[in-house]
Amino acid sequence: MEKFKGLIFDFNGVLLLDQELHDAIWKKTAFEITGRRLSDEEFKNVFHGRTNKGVLEYLFGSEIEPRELQRLATKKELLYQEVARGLGSEYRLAPGAPHLLDTLRQRNIPFTIATSSPKMNVGFFNEMLHLDTWFDMEKVVNDDGTFPGKPAPDIYLKAANILSLKPEDCVVIEDARSGIAAAYAAGIGYILAIGPKQSHASLQALPGVNEVVERLDEVDVARLF
Repeated sequence: MEKFKGLIFDFNGVLLLDQELHDAIWKKTAFEITGRRLSDEEFKNVFHGRTNKGVLEYLFGSEIEPRELQRLATKKELLYQEVARGLGSEYRLAPGAPHLLDTLRQRNIPFTIATSSPKMNVGFFNEMLHLDTWFDMEKVVNDDGTFPGKPAPDIYLKAANILSLKPEDCVVIEDARSGIAAAYAAGIGYILAIGPKQSHASLQALPGVNEVVERLDEVDVARLF
């Protein structure tokens, strides 16, 4: 098997298993601002992996004035942070994440994060989870509004460039359909999908997916790099 040179992580749903929390916050926010009750199917197919802008424009069915977009997105993120702080030690990195990150660092394998989360959340994640133990936070790629969000390829092209690597030399770990589509469109060399066992067949069927795992401690660093 061809060896790869760097690894790009999606964040929510990969390094941090907070999807249920995000879904609950979005359901509450969506009902407050539109009166709509969202289905689980909408979350799976539309929300997961998308930027706040993409989600809010889906809810409203049109583009939103920038200041109103910022207000609504900030409201949602502050509510998320309030609930997350209340979880205390239960708010932690996914099982296997610290060991995987330690292994990558020990082997001098370049790695970073490419997340649809806004900068205010990336700062919060670092505060709560001490991401700077492993990551150069200046190299973390987040939704800053300067490029199209997933499923467009831009975020993974930017992350590969930050690692000074070609996309085909990178591995991406993703849980969301939109993120997998973004990695595939970017020409990423190896797409590793992650999710519960009941999702494995549907994830494996997505274009570009090379492997599916349930946990990060199943990632075979020696084989990939």
